[in-house]
Amino acid sequence: MSLEDLRDDDPDIALLRVLRDDGSADPATDPLLPEGTLLRAYREMRRLRLFDARMISLQRQGRIGFYGAAQGQEAVPIAAGLTVSENDWVFPALREQSVMLVRGFPIRAFVAQVFGNSGDLLKGRQMPCHPSGRAVHQVSWSPCIGTQIPQAVGAAWAMRARKTGSVAVAFMGEGATSQGDFHAAMNFAGVWRVPCVLVCQNNHWSISVPTERQTASRTIAVKARAYGFPGVRVDGNDVLAVHAVLRTALDRARAGEGPTFIEAVTYRMGAHSTSDDPVRYRSQAEVDAWATKDPLDRLRRHLSYLGLVSSATDEEMDREFSAEIAAVIEEVEALPPQARESLFDDVYKEMPWHLQEEMRKLKKVEDVPTGE
Repeated sequence: MSLEDLRDDDPDIALLRVLRDDGSADPATDPLLPEGTLLRAYREMRRLRLFDARMISLQRQGRIGFYGAAQGQEAVPIAAGLTVSENDWVFPALREQSVMLVRGFPIRAFVAQVFGNSGDLLKGRQMPCHPSGRAVHQVSWSPCIGTQIPQAVGAAWAMRARKTGSVAVAFMGEGATSQGDFHAAMNFAGVWRVPCVLVCQNNHWSISVPTERQTASRTIAVKARAYGFPGVRVDGNDVLAVHAVLRTALDRARAGEGPTFIEAVTYRMGAHSTSDDPVRYRSQAEVDAWATKDPLDRLRRHLSYLGLVSSATDEEMDREFSAEIAAVIEEVEALPPQARESLFDDVYKEMPWHLQEEMRKLKKVEDVPTGE
């Protein structure tokens, strides 16, 4: 293949967009979503923006241990939550936990996982901000970069073998494409044509490493060519474009046409996590330039163009969501910690004698004073 063959109209080189700067939608690419779906996307994105800000505030106050916000990247997880079917399984990375909220996972249980107390369905066994929910078919992400990709591909192989009609959707950052797990998963997905959709959120920074230090390929999406299945590059700050690409990819997988790899070009507006200080490695000018492409602002401009939102509706939403989030935090934070004996749960179907003995000993140990 010559350089001339890499045309800018190739889907893994070009950048698919729907939303225009004036708030209108390009009729050639518009997925023509119902007004109710557009408003739902806006509500979910607005709630996530407020929720993330409140969680970061809690971490800075020492009330939770860790959090990773999606500010600037809300379009991808919200579009995913609105596009996947009830029986599809989601394998997230750091910034896609909100998919499960869109799919109906209770925000109370989500917050309880961040606190890790007795309200946590995972019994405090995961780091904060690592939720999962069997009821909404979403696994927990892992801080070991890229491990969820072969897990998703393997799950997709099992889905096809069992003829469930389900699709596995895996997310990753562009840094994960430098991991061996990514290449093993891509090769397996291509060879076996499993029903999966692999989504890379290219937010330009793998913590402090820029994309150009991660790869020499012209785009991330073009990597799919080597593995024999389609790659698509989409404006990750355009929720309509992301929805359209995901819907097509899910339909392909469900029809037995194999995997699709999607590069969603976006930008992380805040820190990588509450353990990061981005001012040490990127300029404010870069952040300011990307702020003009904010996915929430762009969707609002479109809804305003359609006459569906106003300043009054925004204020009402913010009051509603702020009250909801505050009430949930107040309720969850007051819950007691997990019972110590829960350490022995879920290890064996029937607890063996030696664990029963250890649990009896643990119950006799007095609680450590909190100092309050």
